[in-house]
Order: sequence, then C-alpha cells, then structure tokens
Amino acid sequence: LAPSHVGDEGATRSPLDGRGDPRRFLRGRLIHKLLQLLPELPDGDRAPAARRWLSRPAWALEAEEIGALSAEVLAVLDNSAFRAVFAPGSRAEVPLVGLVGNHVVSGQVDRLAVTDDEVLIVDYKTNRPPPRAVDLVDIAYIRQMAAYRALLAQVFPSRVARCVLLWTDGPFAMELPAERLAEEARKLGW
Repeated sequence: LAPSHVGDEGATRSPLDGRGDPRRFLRGRLIHKLLQLLPELPDGDRAPAARRWLSRPAWALEAEEIGALSAEVLAVLDNSAFRAVFAPGSRAEVPLVGLVGNHVVSGQVDRLAVTDDEVLIVDYKTNRPPPRAVDLVDIAYIRQMAAYRALLAQVFPSRVARCVLLWTDGPFAMELPAERLAEEARKLGW
C-alpha cells in the first residue's frame, strides 16, 4: 500500500503512469527536489544554487520558469513560519515501511522533524490554486497523511504526531486535525 494512493481515489495521477503530458508533474518534482537539497546550504547560497540547478539543460526551462520556481521555493525556505520544518536535525525524503492494520505500507515523507515531544510529518503540495480549508483537501492527501501518522505513532509512541501539508503556492502550512486523520484511519480499518 503506497500512502499517496490509499483507496486510489485521488484526483491526481502519478507522474510515472506514462499517460498525458510528460511535463505535467515536472514543476512539482523540481520543487520537491529543491526543498530537499537547499535547506542544507547556508541561506546566502540557496538562491544561486537553485538557479544553477534549475538551469540544467535536462529540465528545458525558460528563464521565466527558472525565476518563478526559484522564487516559490525560496519563499518557503525564507518563511519564519516553517522554521521547525527545516530546523537542524530535520530530515528530507524519509522512507517509511511498516504495518498499519493488515496492510504493509511503504512511503516517503517529504520532511520529518522529531523533537522530545512531537513528530512533525510534512508533505509538500504544489497544487495551484491550493485549497484554503481542510474540508477542501483531496481525500487522497488525508489518507496519505493518516497512513504516515499511523506508522510513525508506532515508531514514536510517546510523542504527539502532527501532520502538516505545506502548500508551496502561497506558501502556507495547513495542519490536518488529529481527529480527522484518526477518523479516516478508522474508516480504512486501521
């Protein structure tokens, strides 16, 4: 069971399914990669590194696209509201494998920050325009985060697991209520 496809009702198709425009998911993949790599660099090195990386011929991006993508990623990294997400010790692209109910779950958390009290589970979303209320979030995203939360609650049973969708278009963070995630987990038999 892949958390990003729990129930397989999501409105988005995988970039790996081979159908449609091959560049359809390029923006999201590039933003995810930059949010993985840039936090490890000093603040002053991030903008030039982003532009250099996006200028690679493999991406075939125009100067305007490079500028827009760089600005979107840097707006996330420069936003003080996201300090905990990118704090020293937080980790990018954390693989998870385990049992949730009777399901083997395998996924990858975009960003994970573990403190003495909590586990912050962050998934980047590049949808445009992003929903502004939890009730408008695609059910596939809710189920994905419910699966991550269920797995990490087993790993860190004494810590509060918080799930956050970080919408890069804005940017803004949307914490998913624990009750909503628990409700979805119950519906799925977890």
